[in-house]
Amino acid sequence: MSSTRLVSLLGLGFGDCGKGLFTDYLCRQWGAHTVVRFNGGAQAGHNVMLPDGRHHTFAQFGAGSFVPGTVTLLAFPVIVHPTALLVEDAYLRRAGVNDALRRILIDGRCRVTTPYHQAAGRMRELQRGAQAHGSCGVGVGETAGHGIDHPEQIVHYADLAQPALAMAKLELMRRTLRAGFSERCAELANQDAYAAELSVLDDAGMAARWLDQVAQLTRQAPPAARAQVAQRLHLPGCVLFEGAQGVLLDEWRGFHPHTTWSSIGPASVEAVASDAGQHGRIEHLGILRSYMTRHGNGPLPTHDARLDHLPEPHNASGGWQGRFRRGHPDALLLRYALQVAGPLDGLLVSHLDVFGREPHLRWCGGYEDGDAAGDLCARDPVSGRIEAILPGAAHDLAHQERLGHLLARARPHYAGEPVADASAFVAQLEALTGLPVLFGSHGPTHATMRMLKPLSKPHPML
Repeated sequence: MSSTRLVSLLGLGFGDCGKGLFTDYLCRQWGAHTVVRFNGGAQAGHNVMLPDGRHHTFAQFGAGSFVPGTVTLLAFPVIVHPTALLVEDAYLRRAGVNDALRRILIDGRCRVTTPYHQAAGRMRELQRGAQAHGSCGVGVGETAGHGIDHPEQIVHYADLAQPALAMAKLELMRRTLRAGFSERCAELANQDAYAAELSVLDDAGMAARWLDQVAQLTRQAPPAARAQVAQRLHLPGCVLFEGAQGVLLDEWRGFHPHTTWSSIGPASVEAVASDAGQHGRIEHLGILRSYMTRHGNGPLPTHDARLDHLPEPHNASGGWQGRFRRGHPDALLLRYALQVAGPLDGLLVSHLDVFGREPHLRWCGGYEDGDAAGDLCARDPVSGRIEAILPGAAHDLAHQERLGHLLARARPHYAGEPVADASAFVAQLEALTGLPVLFGSHGPTHATMRMLKPLSKPHPML
């Protein structure tokens, strides 16, 4: 039996489910020596608040960084934003974490977000206008998409240790991206925001200045070889894989085009472990809130503006993503998330302290929609209501886009009484999913966490 315990934490919604809180708590509870970021890029927003009032929104560093000695591993294929990582380190220092860069390992194969990616991605989002996808504005999608179209222009983290190579790629990238915006959209010609981003693509000196800044990072966190990554994932003790975003935003299983550019489920975790030669069993834990949330555009069938009173100190509306919305718990989206994620070992639930407030939370058990095609959904034979939504074949984005249109017009049907309290919600959740709810949070810090049920097959290390 392996002496390394491997556990993944996977969001089952549209993000903002409590991954930061649970990562911080389980690092303390299980003594995790490493937190692995295995997907996404600098667009994560994982909030950790400590009982003493300190707070940080983790974007690239693992959310276990408040725990002394815990190492962050940015594993391939994570997309790294070097200058944003330096900014985040400065914020962590203000919160009392002075050694975060000494506790980070960055795989040299990771792709790098540059100022040119960030500017181009923002310009595309501005061009979409009312049809904006809900970008975070940090360039992750542009980095991924441009790399697919122009693989020879990908800047890998290891390239940053060779400034001449990096400079050549950056100039070629700048010219290629600029050519794609040779004609301004007439309606954007006078927009200051658009012009400011275009000026980045016109700045031939940006690359040299940016590389000077990035050198501060590579000196403190030089590119890690594959062997170093493998060694870290074989160390005795606990390794937590901290997912970014949520399964309902998955690039292939989310509701196109309002998705992220990465895959989020267990298969992505297992690919990173296998790449490192680590074939031990991975315990996959799904994370969700007691109610639905969504930051930015895209369908949210149970959205209820009356729930806006629920406190959200670290998820404001506005910015590149747009409005932060709340909705009632949705059994159809939960079952869909579990179906596309694959087998899980248990659930973790945040925000169990919201019950008893008006309006009371209710479970959505079906959708009213008479027009949905049979390949998109299953219906109750008596009521005719939609009782399940159906994923398409692998990589069928047309099907996923049709699902998005279905969800955008679906009207939720709330069955039964409002959820009475946290205990009732947990019992209903376990009955719905057939999975044990292992931990639940009743507040914003690790001190408010409660163990609700032990793992049925605990790891020998416990």
